[in-house]
Amino acid sequence: MTDTTLYSRHDEIPRLATRSGTMKAIYYNHVQTALSRLNPTIRLTIPKLKHLDLILQKDAWIVVDKVLNDYPIVAWTNFQVEHRESLHKPVPCELRYFHYAASTIVNRTLEAMELLLGEELAADLPDDTNNVLPFPANIPTKPE
Repeated sequence: MTDTTLYSRHDEIPRLATRSGTMKAIYYNHVQTALSRLNPTIRLTIPKLKHLDLILQKDAWIVVDKVLNDYPIVAWTNFQVEHRESLHKPVPCELRYFHYAASTIVNRTLEAMELLLGEELAADLPDDTNNVLPFPANIPTKPE
């Protein structure tokens, strides 16, 4: 799941295309939480795309082909979070395409990432997470 080395080939290899895009806030927030709780670099195998891995880093998320020596397929980079004022709005970013069919795996990769990170974060929680105090059933109201 994790890897301690930073991946940088997405900055070194020529791209087929670069597009402006946005990342759903739920995906961005979930990845940042996982990176801070689990490891600064996370590597996930994408189900049903067994030769592809997703490398998550603070500044870039890269799908790589592990059969081709981790050649990048698609990458999300340049997340615009400097003046971010809300956690629910999409985050502007840049999509870099390195393979002609990269656009066909973008949504599937993000959906798989969400499920896999959810499992990893749930496994990381302590067993005694039920430490929330219950509210009393009858809260007295203030007389007017």
